[in-house]
Order: sequence, then C-alpha cells, then structure tokens
Amino acid sequence: MPQTAQRPGNRLMDRPEYKSKQKPLTRSPDTSVFDAVSAMSEKNYGSVIVVDAQEKVIGVVTERDVMNKLVGKGLDSKTTKLSDIMTENPRLARETDDLVDWLRIMSNERFRRLPVVDAENRIKAVFTQGDFVSYTWPDLIYQLKSITTATISKNWAPFLIGGGIAVYSIIMVIVMGSL
Repeated sequence: MPQTAQRPGNRLMDRPEYKSKQKPLTRSPDTSVFDAVSAMSEKNYGSVIVVDAQEKVIGVVTERDVMNKLVGKGLDSKTTKLSDIMTENPRLARETDDLVDWLRIMSNERFRRLPVVDAENRIKAVFTQGDFVSYTWPDLIYQLKSITTATISKNWAPFLIGGGIAVYSIIMVIVMGSL
C-alpha cells in the first residue's frame, strides 16, 4: 500500500473533489446480481462495492464482471449472488494515501476502480482512473511548465543559437526564393 502523502494537498481526502463524490453503491454478498445491476442502472454506477455486516469492503463487482462472469457464462442473474462473481479482496486505498501513487499503481496493475476506506476499513468513496487523471491534470501541467522553464533557462545558449540558425535559414529561403 502506498505511503501516506509526503506532498501537501495530495492525500485523497485533501482533494476538494473527494468531499463531493457520491456515496458508493454497496450491497451484501448475498444480493442477487439482478438486484445489484438494477441499482447500478438506476444510479448510473459502473460498480457495486460488496460489504460485510460491518460495512467493510470484501469485494467489487463491475460492469465487466457482469459481462464476463455472468452473461458470458450463461448464468441467471436472479439466482447468482454477488459473491459468485465479485473480485475478492480488492486493492483498497486509505483516505490519507497519496493520489499520484495510486494513479501509478492503477495504471501498472490495470484496474479501473479503487475503493477508498477510512481507518476502520469502511467504504468512503470509489475513485476511477478518470477521477485521478482529472484530479492530477492541473498538477501535471504545472510540473511540465516547471521542467520546461528549468530546461530552457539552464540551456539558454543552445536555444539561442538554434533559434538564430532557424531565423537565418528562413531569411535565406525568402531571399533566395525572391532572386
């Protein structure tokens, strides 16, 4: 699990978007897939978090799970339980974890939904890769600007020489073209 954030403001719980996220859709492992999918459709959610009696996360069922593990195998959604198709023991983030660390982990391990839990492992939110990208986009732009500025200022002479050669070449093309 990632370390607690070392950069101020990069903890999951510090992001303004975290507080405005909708409450995750949760169901017990004994819920039928039909009932869970009905709730997912009604709320336009892409997943349901499977929780135990203490509201602790024990699994995740995504649209892809429904397609691959239920529809693709010809199972009956009214008799199949979430526990039959859920991804057990999913990766869980803590509210205090660094969001950039999780973006990296999700990208490397190729999963798209990350349940976020509090200190008692109770579900607080579900972040998607899309959430992380939108959350980090301004930070990435800032970092790119800083790197570009540092590179140009450190290597000013080569940029100046290269720019001079480019301007000279353009002038020569114009002059030679008019002769």
